[in-house]
Amino acid sequence: MDMLARTREILGQLIAFPTVSSESNLELIAYAADLLSDAGATLSLSRDESGTKANLFATIGPVGDGGIVLSGHTDVVPADPSEWASDPFALTERDGRLYGRGACDMKGFIAAALAMAPRFAVANLSRPIHFALTYDEEVGCLGARALMGEIENAGIRPSVAIIGEPTSMRIIEGHKGCYEYTTEFTGLEGHGSQPGRGVNAVEYATRYISRLLELGERLKERAQAGSRFDPPWTTVQVGRIVGGTARNVIAGACSVEWEMRPIRLDDAAFVQKDLGNYVDTVLLPAMRGISPGCGIVTHTIGEVEGLQVVAQSEARDMVRELTGCDDAEVVPFGTEAGLFQSAGISSIICGPGSIAQAHKPDEFVAIDQLAACLEMLDKLSRKLGAEAGSA
Repeated sequence: MDMLARTREILGQLIAFPTVSSESNLELIAYAADLLSDAGATLSLSRDESGTKANLFATIGPVGDGGIVLSGHTDVVPADPSEWASDPFALTERDGRLYGRGACDMKGFIAAALAMAPRFAVANLSRPIHFALTYDEEVGCLGARALMGEIENAGIRPSVAIIGEPTSMRIIEGHKGCYEYTTEFTGLEGHGSQPGRGVNAVEYATRYISRLLELGERLKERAQAGSRFDPPWTTVQVGRIVGGTARNVIAGACSVEWEMRPIRLDDAAFVQKDLGNYVDTVLLPAMRGISPGCGIVTHTIGEVEGLQVVAQSEARDMVRELTGCDDAEVVPFGTEAGLFQSAGISSIICGPGSIAQAHKPDEFVAIDQLAACLEMLDKLSRKLGAEAGSA
């Protein structure tokens, strides 16, 4: 079986595991662990607190520092079968495309990496190749954050990470951060005919949102000249509001789910400080002046660092050599790459498929994209093998 056919076979297995972020990924991890173990990899598996999710970190090649990490998240976003032309959890091929939830985001890259494992195993590598499969990227990069601590505690010091998010095999050297929050408002219920005797949590939530929108406008003024991002400033966005019980009842509770995409840490600190001051000096005194039991609490769902563009990048140089692509771009969406970079690992994003297909019905990865990814990984194998031969 040729490498592309093997990748397709593995991708079919991966898609058949319905690893929506709300569900377990353990069956997929066990399947990947078996493939890597058969290739002679050393394995390290760690579970989350619930015991239903796991990271897998595996190594092929010599023991030592300076390894290359091939990283992919195993979770996917939900899929409504009624919106799909075929079963989202069964691989379907049409017109040179492979359809299924996670096909491009990002089980296609994982399948290619797993297919290459036996070839890496016989390549006499000069440096180790690590496989990092994580959980819960889609809901805050929770698995990758835990993995960074596990790698550090194990004394493993890779030098390069290739995160295989769908980039159409283009090189991505920078992206914004992704900070996600839920802010909960506790008011005082009462009859709608006497609003002054209660504390309407929905009303205070709307005042909070208005402040967020004002900050969004002020962030535009903080955009750096020559910014390559689109849009070129840090953004804030409100995604969901839940509150109240009926139109004639003063709302006793409300929650607001919102996010921030900071280009730089200073912007995040600017938003957080302003909101904190507004809550402490304006909103809470007004609420508690009526009922001392009122409150506003913000829960951090995840604060994922952006991938910073750096002048010197071993990862960028290596992937340029492997793909023949000289250009390096930036994108507004977030990935786990910033976490690897923050851990001192030179990081880059490059993988098969287009982000335009991610998170949508009939998600797909083109077969020629998988072929290009396999070519990149094969060149990596030959590069590290040649380095060993010349040592």
